Amino acid sequence: MTFATQAYLMAKSIVSKKRLSKQFIRWLLEEDRRKRQGRYHKEESHRQHPWWQVMCLTGVDYFSTLGYQPGIAALAAGALSPVATLILVLLTLFGALPIYRRIAAESNHGEGSIAMLERLLSWWQGKLLVLCLLGFVATDFIITITLSAADATAHIIENPLAANWVHNQTIPITLILIALLGAVFLKGFKEAIGIAVFLVAVYLLLNFIVVGVGFYQILTHPEALPNWQTALFSRHSNPLILVGVSLIVFPKLALGLSGFETGVTVMPLVKGSSSDTPQYPRARIENTRKLLTTAAVIMSFFLLTTSFITTLLIPAAEFAQGGKANGRALAYLAHLYFGNAFGTIYDLSTISILWFAGASAMAGLLNIVPRYLPRYGMAPNWARVSRPLVLVYTAIAFFVTIIFRANVEAQGGAYATGVLVLITSAAFAVTLSARRHKEKRATFVFGIITVLFVYTTVVNIIERPEGIRIAACFIGAIIFTSLISRVWRSTELRVERIEIDDNAHQFIAEESQGAIRIIANRLNTGDALEYFLKEKEVRDDNHIPPDDPILFLEIKVSDASEFAEVVKVKGLQVGDYRILRAESAAVPNAIAALLLYIRDQTGKIPHAYFGWVEGNPIQYLLRFILFGEGDIAVITREVVRRAEKDPERRPGIHVGG
Repeated sequence: MTFATQAYLMAKSIVSKKRLSKQFIRWLLEEDRRKRQGRYHKEESHRQHPWWQVMCLTGVDYFSTLGYQPGIAALAAGALSPVATLILVLLTLFGALPIYRRIAAESNHGEGSIAMLERLLSWWQGKLLVLCLLGFVATDFIITITLSAADATAHIIENPLAANWVHNQTIPITLILIALLGAVFLKGFKEAIGIAVFLVAVYLLLNFIVVGVGFYQILTHPEALPNWQTALFSRHSNPLILVGVSLIVFPKLALGLSGFETGVTVMPLVKGSSSDTPQYPRARIENTRKLLTTAAVIMSFFLLTTSFITTLLIPAAEFAQGGKANGRALAYLAHLYFGNAFGTIYDLSTISILWFAGASAMAGLLNIVPRYLPRYGMAPNWARVSRPLVLVYTAIAFFVTIIFRANVEAQGGAYATGVLVLITSAAFAVTLSARRHKEKRATFVFGIITVLFVYTTVVNIIERPEGIRIAACFIGAIIFTSLISRVWRSTELRVERIEIDDNAHQFIAEESQGAIRIIANRLNTGDALEYFLKEKEVRDDNHIPPDDPILFLEIKVSDASEFAEVVKVKGLQVGDYRILRAESAAVPNAIAALLLYIRDQTGKIPHAYFGWVEGNPIQYLLRFILFGEGDIAVITREVVRRAEKDPERRPGIHVGG
């Protein structure tokens, strides 16, 4: 083969690889089939369902924790597990449930408690709080994926019918399950309420059968209850001390609180009535409250009964790492009392609902980014499509699985941390809301509940600090990438649309009879003298003919932490001077958007006049990013340049002085 032939084949191979790479990137960044409005994401409309069906969608996450919760509870609390679980149930029914019933009313479009805090806390502190909470959301959902996959693996390898070679393949099997989950979302995943209803119905029925047989075994073996009582009171003879110790250990059982945040997030799927209004969909709110209450009652029943039968019927050694009940306590009882046939059916049901819980978590993650970060300008362009995010989340889930070695119990602390922080933030949001509405009794009650959840969260973090470490990693990554994206996107147009009143429309129409000249002015006294002096200065600096009419433009910074918005322009007259006045998160972006709007409405290129600023340019850049101001002329020019590629159609930017 000649050198020329080799070179030709090599070049052909390189071209082929480049073509495949481009095709892959094009496929990866293909836009989701969602309706969008303007330049920014628009929430898609959802098909609505009866509340009990939507409850099953949340239940694949909530109820699936029964696959591992009883075993983790037994490891954490030992003989105290039923007592500690009772405390958890009381906190669920009289703490978390009232909180989220109120959130359903105050955040009734699926935004959840995070959006309530966003509204209650304005400016950058609200945005930073949301970013931190998103870190805990990521912790919750990522660990849901990895923990559920790990527990599904435990049910696979511990099944008596499983081949011997799978027993030492815990991590590979878990990674395969996560990879399959990612592949489903890369292919395209549609919401499947019907599948969720079937999985939840079968899973709860099988668990009810196991619970019933468990109590039958306790009744037919009279020694089981005395043995448990002996173990319970041997170390804590005083009932008050027993309750006190249970209060200390029950935070370790906080996995049983998962599902509430998901319950309010899925509100758009809940069917209301024809009398509902977009501002206050009363029937949808009531149906969502039914969903939350029913799910909490069902879960409370199973938490109490399963912790009781597993503690009394399973030897303590079997809960430990390597034991047959580790991560699969109820499956252990199903095999023990019903045989391998029924036990295998139970395993398949558990594996299915756990895997689908991972799908629910992945769908939640894919909805979180478009709901918050693009609105803040804190997400790169590729974050608008799901496939790159699926790859990122799958890679993170791989990393977490390897770090924790696919151990169910080891991941419990991180999962509980994510769940508890979200519920605590929800309690805090509801307390602030009650205080703002001057509801003294509600403020006191919700304040007490908040304190209880703060205590539960702090104890969980102290006992199992790996959760806060993982959350800190997510928070750091989210804040870092968000700030980089915000800086990168700061010179986008950032205005959804321009709305002008009749006076402003008339001023622009009059100005369009000749050259359109607009003077940017920072409002001070707002009297005729201010505009007289400003006009004289600008005409002298820019040699504007004295007979050419002018308009003043004043932009007041509203909330600089916002990103995209509707700019409303008002026209007013002070003496002989005509002023266009508006509010915006960023002055240069609003000026650029208005100049382009005037160009499109009149067919003429407007000219805007600015004065030079003095000082450190880096300082002004930071002022623009943080406070929406800075070197306005320079940044306005850059925003116009990015928005309009044709130099001949760009509004004129003039700087004098």
